[in-house]
Amino acid sequence: MCLIIFAYDCHPDYLLILAANRDEYYGRPAERAHFWVEHPYILAGRDLEQSGTWLGITRHGRFAALTNFRDPGSTKANARSRGLLVREYLTSLGEPSGFIAEVDRARDEYNGFNLLLMEGASMWHYSNRSGSLEKVIPGIHGLSNHLLDTPWPKVVKGKDALRRSIEGGAGVSADRLFDLLSGREQARDEELPRTGVTLEWERLLSSAFIQSEIYGTRASTVLLIERSGRVRFYERSFGGGGRRLGGDVFYDFNLADNL
Repeated sequence: MCLIIFAYDCHPDYLLILAANRDEYYGRPAERAHFWVEHPYILAGRDLEQSGTWLGITRHGRFAALTNFRDPGSTKANARSRGLLVREYLTSLGEPSGFIAEVDRARDEYNGFNLLLMEGASMWHYSNRSGSLEKVIPGIHGLSNHLLDTPWPKVVKGKDALRRSIEGGAGVSADRLFDLLSGREQARDEELPRTGVTLEWERLLSSAFIQSEIYGTRASTVLLIERSGRVRFYERSFGGGGRRLGGDVFYDFNLADNL
């Protein structure tokens, strides 16, 4: 994932309202979100190069999402797959703190990343660039390719749009959340972060929805977890130049107490 905007534990009806874009090279093969055959309680897409994933949820409410930390100067060619971390968390049964303790011991074997983890009603953020596991406080948050709530233009804009959406009194709408993810307006040069890529790439990567001929937004996901335990999961896929691929994926289910 390259952009995650979410409202956590701050809405009377929803524990989590989340909108996320996964940006990747179009040539990297992936499967759309589905319940995995070998782990039928996991709902997630799948990267077919490394068999990991970028975002997923289980039927008992265990959730994880990943973004890369943009720092091209420290990229390792032989680093371990970051997408496997999401898969490993979703298939594990231990506490998030124990899982992250294991990950942190191997933090230098990965290129930079952020993880959002949920277990029950609690949420955490971890980055191997900060090396700390922090509990996410209730509120509206944004995560891109730096630390949680780093005020990059598209993070600030996305948080503002989500706040207006859920505070406007019109109810939570997947369509409005997809609109939030679809913005193609790039930030002004003076607002751009300096992450080590060229100015041309900083511009390209500054919009919520990224499109080019070789790299861009491959999937937009909306995840709604109601306090009642109902989960709605929407996914929309895209190809080169931002063209839509097929219809939306949609799942609607209730969290299970026991599996």
